[in-house]
Amino acid sequence: LSPANLLCQERAYRLTFLRKMAVTSAAGVLALLDEPSNEIKIHAINKLDSMVDNFWAEIANAIGKIESLYDDEKFDSRKTAALVASKVFFHLEELDDALRYALCAGDAFNIAQKNEYVETLVAKCIDEYIRLRKLDAEEKQRSGEDSKSANIDSRLVSIVDQMFERCFEHKQYEQALGIAVESRRLDRVGQCITKSDDVTKMLSYCLDLCKTVVNNRRYRNLLLKVMVGLYKGLNIPDYLNMCQCLLFLNDYQEVARVLDKLIRGDISQAVLAYQVAFDLNENQNQPFLLRVRKELSPDAAGESSEQAGNGMEVENTAPKESSATSESDEYKDRLAKLKNILSGKTPTDLYLHFLYIHSKTDLAILKSIKEKLKPRNTVTHISTVMSHAIMNSGTTIDTFLRDNLQWLAKATNWSKFTATASIGVIHRGHYKESLKLLQPYLPQGNTSSGSPYQEGGALYALGLIHACDGGEQASFLLESLKSKNEIIQHGAALGLGLTAMATADKAMFETLYEIIVTDNAVSGEAASIAAGLLMLGTGYEEGIENLLGYAHETKHEKIIRGIAMALALIEYGREEAADDTIEQLSSDKDAILRYGAMNTIALAYVGTGNNKAVRKLLHVAVSDVSDDVRRAATTALGFVLCNDSKKVPTIVSLLAEGFNPHVRYGAALAVGIACAGTGMKEALDLLESLLDDPEEFVRQAAFIATAMVLIQHNKTKEPRVEAFRKKIDEALWAKGDTMAKFGAIVSAGILDAGGRNVTISLLSHHGHKKMTAIVGMAVFLQFWYWHPLIHFICLSFSPTAVIGLNKDLKMPQNWTVKSNAKPSLFAYPEPRVEKKVEKKELKTATLSVAKNKKKVEKKEKDMEVEKDSKETKEKAKMELEDSKKEEDKEESDKKETENSEDPKSEDVKPEPEFEILSNPSRVTWAQQTFIEEVSDQRYKPAKKTLSGIVMLVDSKPTEAEEIVVAKAPKIGVPGVSDDEPDPPEPFEFLR
Repeated sequence: LSPANLLCQERAYRLTFLRKMAVTSAAGVLALLDEPSNEIKIHAINKLDSMVDNFWAEIANAIGKIESLYDDEKFDSRKTAALVASKVFFHLEELDDALRYALCAGDAFNIAQKNEYVETLVAKCIDEYIRLRKLDAEEKQRSGEDSKSANIDSRLVSIVDQMFERCFEHKQYEQALGIAVESRRLDRVGQCITKSDDVTKMLSYCLDLCKTVVNNRRYRNLLLKVMVGLYKGLNIPDYLNMCQCLLFLNDYQEVARVLDKLIRGDISQAVLAYQVAFDLNENQNQPFLLRVRKELSPDAAGESSEQAGNGMEVENTAPKESSATSESDEYKDRLAKLKNILSGKTPTDLYLHFLYIHSKTDLAILKSIKEKLKPRNTVTHISTVMSHAIMNSGTTIDTFLRDNLQWLAKATNWSKFTATASIGVIHRGHYKESLKLLQPYLPQGNTSSGSPYQEGGALYALGLIHACDGGEQASFLLESLKSKNEIIQHGAALGLGLTAMATADKAMFETLYEIIVTDNAVSGEAASIAAGLLMLGTGYEEGIENLLGYAHETKHEKIIRGIAMALALIEYGREEAADDTIEQLSSDKDAILRYGAMNTIALAYVGTGNNKAVRKLLHVAVSDVSDDVRRAATTALGFVLCNDSKKVPTIVSLLAEGFNPHVRYGAALAVGIACAGTGMKEALDLLESLLDDPEEFVRQAAFIATAMVLIQHNKTKEPRVEAFRKKIDEALWAKGDTMAKFGAIVSAGILDAGGRNVTISLLSHHGHKKMTAIVGMAVFLQFWYWHPLIHFICLSFSPTAVIGLNKDLKMPQNWTVKSNAKPSLFAYPEPRVEKKVEKKELKTATLSVAKNKKKVEKKEKDMEVEKDSKETKEKAKMELEDSKKEEDKEESDKKETENSEDPKSEDVKPEPEFEILSNPSRVTWAQQTFIEEVSDQRYKPAKKTLSGIVMLVDSKPTEAEEIVVAKAPKIGVPGVSDDEPDPPEPFEFLR
């Protein structure tokens, strides 16, 4: 044999030996990589692929050789070499290099395998793909749509596409949809939804992703447009959810077309149109609703229906025999009802009736607060009035004020202003009787007949009653704004801003700006806030420039602070579009304007959870030199993260333990804002420690925030409610601590707000931002500087009711819903029982001579009694024995009857597991998951989720209906006029 043949035999023997022997080291296989034969190298690299998971530490020392094999284009197993290198880097936790070589491996990298290596690298591959797609989209947004898209590695795209196909094959449509949404693959989004077994469920899941995952506004709109097309393509179009998507897109014209088509259909379609309108109204987007109303004018509605084309076809099953005039009258009637719903008049009237008849305000709480406080303390006096207004917000019930007129009359100056304005909180939404209610207090013409504080407060109250109604009382308030009295101007400006909120009337803005530049601190501050409310969310650039320029000119801090708040309101909901204003305010030398920057971030990015905004706020919260700015930055976290409340306690937990009390104050309010009405355990744990904070203003914030979290919770649902109520009582008894007392009193009102029938919610059931509620909360928090602004909290209250309506928008009596929870879990809190203090009788002092005479007289009487007692004792014994026998017989008879009627009378009846609720009924936010429709009823709801106002379809339209009669709310004014008594019930007069 030649030496060459001997060498080949030796190598063959070595390979055979390695196959048969159990491998304990990779050294022998690694040595084969140095052989000149490609066959041996191929065998060695294949062997290394099978043993790399066990011997990757040894193989890592030869990673250079493996990489050189991949670089050799003549080597036949380059892909296998790349796969081995990828696995080595994976074990070394160098995921970037591992992914790079996995992509080079091509077909050798099999994503169908289920092991840690493949799953990790596939996840890394998807993350990298998502990152590159986002960078490409951001670059396009900066440089324009015409710019070329970045070249993403085709091998990366191939792996992602394989993952989509794998998800489709295994019917993992939700996972595929998540990848498609995050990677901005709109083509794949449509495939994931249409290929799924339940298209409706996938559409709702996609809508949730839009609200929570997608932060970029521009991409969110593109995604929503795809969803609108999918909703249209359903066999039965889902108009409810489609219109919610159109609201996100601000496409009021398309919404108007949908509504117009529906009200031209049959009764069931008209009912659906009303339901769409009620759901849109719940989101409180006033500018959008105003545009839809204008688009629905009779002429425009006809045009819009013709322009709708084939995309919005609705079956019209109305009888053809009806005349054209009757059809037009019916259409006009439906259109009028629809406009009243969109304007908010119909929902407001319904909720006003509900709050009035279901009010469970406990006057004993207010009475105990009043008795525990010193009468001379103005702060606690006015805070009690505020607490009363909050407790009765929207109920029109003011019994406590009527019973304590002398106590109420102690309010003077600005306290009188605030007390008068509280009438607007109590009668919020009482549009029809607003002027009659406030007539005794309102200014009469140009002459001032009463106190300017009272007149200014009445104008402010008028604005609170008519908040966001499109400016019905704007002309009256504008006329009052011409007064030369700064206090009346203050109230008129606030009232004008409330009633004309978000109308974007430039003429009104100029009028308010003229008051601002007069450089009066009192009227200028209110006019600044009103200007912001007027231009809410418009991004009015000219107004921003003018306001910001004057903020640098004036020396009044109140005006600067009002302008800072106005700028935040103007940039409401604009997200990235507000970044220039935020940057300009953040870099300003004036701390008040930097304070305004934090509020601008809060309102511009409210409910988005934007990471960039959160990072900015956290940085300022720990770095700014001004305590006010740091407090505002911490509080703003609650607004930005209100869509994901579970994150807030964790994020602010370290801030709540910080050394700066202003940051702790902001942390408390941030938790209260984001977790309002949830009763979240983590939130209560954080606030519980702050209730005992050494700084009294921190305790004030903790009281208010805890009340927000615990609103509409009873001791069965959350046992800590009882302990919190006791904590409020303890704070009232404490000496000093006026600020903490103020917070405790206000928190008592928030805890039982709206007659215990409202909650605080910044987001609607559909996930939309409630503009009015957010603005109300933002301005309410400015009570740190100005107490009258505390009344703005009533804008954040949402009634928690289920109200069923028929086609005539009336409440049928025989419609009910079922609550699958124990009644005690969501029942009203038990009323407070007043402890009766027994008066001790004082002993009268007697002289010793008188005592001796009484003793002698007593002895003589005792002697006489002893003689008579011997004779009567025997008779008494006989009578007692007879009476005892009779009582024993009666008791035995009672027991026999009770046992015969109820054999288990001694046992307590178990609480039922469910409850049937009548129409209308109180249903808290936590209770809504337990609510379901009662089957076999005459009326069927037009939507699946039974919350808020529910339109009902009558299955027996020819039969008579029993309707709930609405009671008229109170219109009397305490100390001025009383309500007329209710009329007697119907009766028959018989002679």
